[in-house]
Amino acid sequence: MLKVIFDTDPGVDDALALLYLHKHPQIDLIGVTTTFGNASVESTTHNALYLKQAWGLSAPIARGAEGPLQPEATPEAWPVHIHGHNGLGNHPVPEALDVAADSRPAHQLIIDLVRAHPGEVTLVAVGRMTNLALALQQAPDIAGLVRGVVLMGGAFHVNGNITPAAEANIWGDAEAADIVFTAHWPVTAIGLDVTTRVEMDRDGLDKLAAIGGADAELVRALSQDYVDFYLQAGHKGMVVHDCCACIALTRPELFQFERASVRVATDGVARGMTIPKPEGMGFGPSVWDDHVLQSIAIGVDAAAVLADIEQTLKV
Repeated sequence: MLKVIFDTDPGVDDALALLYLHKHPQIDLIGVTTTFGNASVESTTHNALYLKQAWGLSAPIARGAEGPLQPEATPEAWPVHIHGHNGLGNHPVPEALDVAADSRPAHQLIIDLVRAHPGEVTLVAVGRMTNLALALQQAPDIAGLVRGVVLMGGAFHVNGNITPAAEANIWGDAEAADIVFTAHWPVTAIGLDVTTRVEMDRDGLDKLAAIGGADAELVRALSQDYVDFYLQAGHKGMVVHDCCACIALTRPELFQFERASVRVATDGVARGMTIPKPEGMGFGPSVWDDHVLQSIAIGVDAAAVLADIEQTLKV
C-alpha cells in the first residue's frame, strides 16, 4: 500500500483524480489538503468536503493556502470558463455538509502525517505548490522523510497554458514551485508535455459512469462543461491532467522520463516557466548547479492511462 497525501484544488479533473486515489487498491489515502487555484480556497475546501461526503472518504481534509508566497504576485482570476463559478463545473453543491475540515492548516497536516509515517508518504500535488513550500519552510526535515513527491505542473519542452511560458499550477505560485523543485526530495513532474495527450471524450465519460456506478456518475455529471471547454480548444475530449499524476505513482511504466535539475522563473514575462538542465549537460556555473536531479515526464501511453482509469473505477 502506498500512503498518499493529496494536495488539490477541486477542480473538475481534481475530482476524477481524487476518486481514482480513493478507489485504487494500492492507495491508502491518509490526507487531503486544499489550496487556491481552480477556485478560491474557500470553494476548493468546500468542494473537497462535498466529495468526501459523497464518496465516503475517511481521510481528513485540511484547508490550505489562500494565495501565493509572494504577496506582490499578480492576483488570480479564477478560471470560471474552465471549472465553472463553483470550481466543480457549476454542478450543484449543497451549502450545508455533514463533514468538517480538520482543525490544522494544510501545511501542518502534511508535516504531522509525514513525521508519523517516515519513509512511507508520497505527496501528490495537483494545484499550486504553496502548501508544500510552507511545510518545507516550517519543517525542513520532512524533505528527508517523504517517500516522494508527484506533481502535476510545468511545461518543460512545450508552451504553457496560462502564458506562452508557464503552466497554470506553476505560474500561480512560482516561488513555491521553485522551492519544491530544489528541495532535497525526489520529485516526479507530470506536466503539459504529457497531460495534453490524454483526452477523455464524452463516450469515455459515459462508459466510466456505466461501469463505475454512482461515484463515477458524479464525475461524469460535473465534467460536462469541462469537456465543452476542451472541445472548443481543439481537443478530442477533456484533458485529465491531475489523474495523470496519480497514475504516474501507481503505473510509472506508462510514462517516459528524463532526469534534470529544474529552476522556476519567479518574475518577469517568463514567470512560472519551468527550465530544466538535463542530466549530463555541462556549461559554466549557474543557479541549476548542485540541485537535485528530478524526473520529468516526456512521454506517455495515453490509451493505457485511460484504460487504467476505467479499470480502477470499475465497480
